[in-house]
Amino acid sequence: METQVIAIAKRLVRNMGWSSMDPGSPGVLQFPDTQKSIGMDGPLIDTEGFPRADIDIYSNDYKDIMDEIEEELYRIHAEARQSAGDKNSSQSAESLVSQASRDAEARSRLQPIGTVTNIDAGSPADTAGLKVGDVVIRFGSLTSENFQGLQNIANIVQHSMDKPIQLTVFRDSEDTQISLTPKRWKPDKGLLGCNIKPVTSR
Repeated sequence: METQVIAIAKRLVRNMGWSSMDPGSPGVLQFPDTQKSIGMDGPLIDTEGFPRADIDIYSNDYKDIMDEIEEELYRIHAEARQSAGDKNSSQSAESLVSQASRDAEARSRLQPIGTVTNIDAGSPADTAGLKVGDVVIRFGSLTSENFQGLQNIANIVQHSMDKPIQLTVFRDSEDTQISLTPKRWKPDKGLLGCNIKPVTSR
């Protein structure tokens, strides 16, 4: 940033004709005869950091210069923010694409473990939104990679009384998430109120 500010100042000095050093010209740095050797690059402060008393500085265009420097700095900051925003957007887009790719890859490895064949009205399955024909892809921690039979589902249900189980079902050509809570709802009915037919061959 400091380098950019210096470059801006030098360019403005050149554009305003300061390099001519003509006495009386707007914005000219004028020095007493004893200080002619200072030039444009000479120090303007003493060893203690205060302005030198032996140099007279006239800057009729000081405000214009500062305004232009302010505009240039604003442009530089705007470009930097735009560049950072583009980079973040690109990274976000790449991250989403990468996540989608991983999800698709994981989904492609999972096969159905069962199909919902019946749902009792008013049952926990009915209340959760499960529908006949839903293809179960995930039942809690069960997937096609570790599912062995309906006993696996029964074990999860027995250990999840009044606790939600997360299901993933394939419905209408897309995956749907279901939160199903096993509970006692009728004396002669199971905890889910639905039938799931396991997939025997995968």
